[in-house]
Amino acid sequence: MDLLWLIFLAGLAALPPIGEIHKQLILLGLALFQLFEGRLLAGSVRWGRPLAVVIKIALATLLIAHTGQVAINSSYYPIFYVPVVTAAMLYGPWGTLGWTATASAAYCSYLWPALRQYSLNPAALEELALRLFFFFLLAMIINRFVMETRRQRDLYRQTAESLAGANRQLQQAQAETRRAERLAALGQLSAGLAHEIRNPLAVIKGSAEMLQQSLQPAAAGTPAVAPDANPAVAHELAGYISSEVNRVNLLVARFLDFARPLRLQRSPVGLAELLDRALADAQERWPASPVRVERDYAPDLPAPALDATLCERAFANLAANAFEAMAELPPGAARLTVRAAAAAEGGRAGVHIAFADTGPGVRPELREQIFNPFFTTKPSGVGLGLAIVAKIVDQHGGRLRLCEDGPGACFEVFLPLSA
Repeated sequence: MDLLWLIFLAGLAALPPIGEIHKQLILLGLALFQLFEGRLLAGSVRWGRPLAVVIKIALATLLIAHTGQVAINSSYYPIFYVPVVTAAMLYGPWGTLGWTATASAAYCSYLWPALRQYSLNPAALEELALRLFFFFLLAMIINRFVMETRRQRDLYRQTAESLAGANRQLQQAQAETRRAERLAALGQLSAGLAHEIRNPLAVIKGSAEMLQQSLQPAAAGTPAVAPDANPAVAHELAGYISSEVNRVNLLVARFLDFARPLRLQRSPVGLAELLDRALADAQERWPASPVRVERDYAPDLPAPALDATLCERAFANLAANAFEAMAELPPGAARLTVRAAAAAEGGRAGVHIAFADTGPGVRPELREQIFNPFFTTKPSGVGLGLAIVAKIVDQHGGRLRLCEDGPGACFEVFLPLSA
């Protein structure tokens, strides 16, 4: 805008009378004031606005005095539009009318010297009235536009503040929701762990009490086992205690695997070899399984940067779940298809792995819970397998989901090529 003002004023300076030095100086003063007007308005809140309008009225009044033989007839009279527009932009409707009247009075001040030499005929009076009328018309049009712009700006600001407040409330609500979810997950985790530990402890306690009843305190020179005690029963009870202790140890070990933070050791991994090792591990867990494994690996599989040990464990867990789910199917109906191909997701290049079986699948009402810790539908399951798989995939920046199509279960994994 400052550049446009300078071009406009330079154009006026190039018009006649070119040799009028006062005209050029006044235009130069108007140009300089226009450049520094913003600083004046910012530096003086109280006096900046009236001073800006007064200075422009004074410069406009001086300009027409040096651009015509009779100042009131100067063709530069539209220069009064400058202070009029400035007032319309800085003030409200009443302030705009007041300053426009002041500018009109400054312009009409040259009427009195002209009347000493000339008479004011009706045509000249109509011309003067028309010029003044356009001063007020332009002022009110500009002021209305400015007031509407301010109203829209204030409305936008209020809307932005309302949205910011709503956004803060939404963020607070989301934080509270996440906190509640963490507390709920912690409660579910604690309840599941307590339940899983309580069962073997009950067996251990019962076996120990029965074993204590079957044994008598050893006296000097007498055997530790009472004559009527059954060694086979004592041996069986001791076996219960040992197996349940091992079960608790296994549960605690798996829980620690789930709870402790993972330290990934990434390196480029051949995905086909990694999947084959995981499938072999799953088949070792279920050697008598009737499952037929079908591999569908893309020939151009990339080598993503993964923690091979953790990913092999995750894939073996998914395959073992499929083997277990299809353990009771006839040999021809039990089939596990493992697919792997390059893929892109969320703007990231990676690999897509799918484990699709022909087992009974997952019931719809359980799909939201299968990745929760200690949730299981197996009589002897702990419920940490899929939770650990999900954690490993998440630590790699990937995604694990259960597909909802197909007769059996299909777990899809996406892993990015790099962290």
